[in-house]
Amino acid sequence: MKVADNLIQIRQQISHACQKVGRSLDEVKLIAVTKYVSTERAKEALDAGILNLGENRDEGLLAKWDVLGDKPLWHFIGTLQTRKVKNIIDKVEYIHSLDRISLAEEIDKRAGSKIKCLVQVNVSQEVSKHGLSPEEVLEFIESLRPYKNILIEGLMTMAPFTDDEEQLRICFRKLRMLRDQIKKCNLDFAPCNELSMGMSNDFEIAIEEGATMIRIGTALVGEAQ
Repeated sequence: MKVADNLIQIRQQISHACQKVGRSLDEVKLIAVTKYVSTERAKEALDAGILNLGENRDEGLLAKWDVLGDKPLWHFIGTLQTRKVKNIIDKVEYIHSLDRISLAEEIDKRAGSKIKCLVQVNVSQEVSKHGLSPEEVLEFIESLRPYKNILIEGLMTMAPFTDDEEQLRICFRKLRMLRDQIKKCNLDFAPCNELSMGMSNDFEIAIEEGATMIRIGTALVGEAQ
């Protein structure tokens, strides 16, 4: 199916989830995850009106950047190796996967201006996933105070891949509560307004639990090609 056709369905689902909990559509940013698809398919998403594109590897982002440039707002959503920061730092709007001081140091050193970052949290504490444990997050964010080129816009997590709705809700709810705790600290370098959570299989639940960014790949741009 065309991305535009998929987008109609996705937007209906977003609208329904927002209505269910009394949220505004404006509160939810849709990120098309194009990491498994061609540049042509990514351009199709852009042409359909999706402004935010997500990539999880620097090679994929750079290949698409060569064609699409800065027309989309690029989100780096994958694990970012410190040595790869220099490749993408001047091309991305957000980095969703800040999870260690060494990475923060490199971002701060390479950035020419403030970079919007989200701290990755492994709420489910699965060994296969990256990110800080919830207990580590507040101290980690406090440690980022010296890095003048880093702005902590929020938190990101990947929920377990499961059909258990309650398990998903618990995961998303924990991240929202953690975000709210940080917001109460009123840190100028960490306004922490964003919650990046929810993917193709669980984004409606994520929205109901407070997601402000949802990362949709397969349901929107299709399978790998």
